[in-house]
Amino acid sequence: MIFRRKSRRWLSRWDVTQGNSLSLWQRISPPQMFVGSFLLLIFLGTLGFKFLPGLYTGPELSWRDALFTSTSAVCVTGLIVVDTSDFFTPVGQGFILALIQLGGLGMLAFTSLIIALLGRRLSLRAESLAVETRKAGPQVDVRRLTLDVVRFTFAIEMIGALLLYFTWGPKLGWREAIWPAIFHSVSAFCNAGFSTFESSLVSWNDSPMTLGIIMMLIVAGGMGFVTMEEVYLRFFTEKKRRIRRLSIHSRLVLFTTIILLFGAWPLFAIFEWNETFEGMSVVDKLSNSLFLSTTARTAGFNAVEYADATDSTNFLTILLMTVGGSPGSTAGGMKTTTFALVFLLAWSRFRSHETTTFGNRSIPEDTIQRAVGVSVLSFVVIAIGVFALATTEQYARSDSSFLSRMFEAVSAFNTVGLSMDENRSMSGGGRWVTIGLMILGRVGPLTMAAALIVRRSRKSNFRYAYEDVVVG
Repeated sequence: MIFRRKSRRWLSRWDVTQGNSLSLWQRISPPQMFVGSFLLLIFLGTLGFKFLPGLYTGPELSWRDALFTSTSAVCVTGLIVVDTSDFFTPVGQGFILALIQLGGLGMLAFTSLIIALLGRRLSLRAESLAVETRKAGPQVDVRRLTLDVVRFTFAIEMIGALLLYFTWGPKLGWREAIWPAIFHSVSAFCNAGFSTFESSLVSWNDSPMTLGIIMMLIVAGGMGFVTMEEVYLRFFTEKKRRIRRLSIHSRLVLFTTIILLFGAWPLFAIFEWNETFEGMSVVDKLSNSLFLSTTARTAGFNAVEYADATDSTNFLTILLMTVGGSPGSTAGGMKTTTFALVFLLAWSRFRSHETTTFGNRSIPEDTIQRAVGVSVLSFVVIAIGVFALATTEQYARSDSSFLSRMFEAVSAFNTVGLSMDENRSMSGGGRWVTIGLMILGRVGPLTMAAALIVRRSRKSNFRYAYEDVVVG
């Protein structure tokens, strides 16, 4: 009798504890789960760099450098403190590639895939996470989108690896070209920028085929899964499954991407024609200038040394890095749609139009406000990052310019990975600043801010009286 009473008391306490933990789990918002998944993966990657055997050819990374490398891989940035080709064994490079793949797709996409393959319905929480990234594309089913994310990813990466293998095979050897082809295909599609070559793609800047394959992978990975899904349903399926028109989101992504790619192409050609491109053929100069325009928007591969490039090229690269890729993609940055909406807002206000329009459609005002908020917050974080990095490096070393420090800060926050050879000689404080910028840039400033809010404030019917302010 006494045992039964004690057991009942223990079970009631256990039920209360479980109920509290369950309610706490239910209170976790999608942004919190999204941020938490990346932080967990970074933590596990750091532990892996410290405790997994066979990763290094020589001494292992310190805790700070292990955290830096794990953050750079998970956030698909590509900034390095040691040379990937010399410092890591093939096993270590494979571990980096696994972190890149998980970070590029997102751990939650893999979780949704496993649930779907087991024949279970996606939970409401998983669906809300997917819907958060694709409210603009209502024509695509959420569950099918999750599966297609992985299908498209591995299909494109496999095609890219095969193309790179047959391109590099005659020069590297058919057996030796297998691993570099796989590694660079995954790294390029995930917009990571990690390379198994000592000088990234500088040794291949005379191979238009190599640059063309890498560029196609970069654009595909940075275009966004929602846009890829709609393009696939619009042009590459049977007529019964086709959608009649692309959404405004996808049309804006494609339009902005084309404008940025081909608008910066001739500028890079002009800036570097007689500089870093000197001695190249006309075809190589044109292919390398297009590659500069492509890789600047969060890819991180370099076919020329940015430390030797002109200031005009480096500043234009900073501007492109700030814009970044498209929403729902492996790329970072402010995003192409955000940049386009801010520009369209300014253009509509210049013409005294009350609404912002594109493609014979009006953009909702709350979407415009979010775009303005993202752009302002991004510029604020970048400015703080540039100031912090300039301060730490000013007292640690004086052999670098302000432009190079700004270049590194913008590259880190927008998860690009391009560098003017600053990271390997960066101070300890500068590396901590870079780690913070990479994490903020990957999860997004607004997502990070939303993740820190446990309870959303209710809308209030109270407001203060309006009073105008002079602008301009």
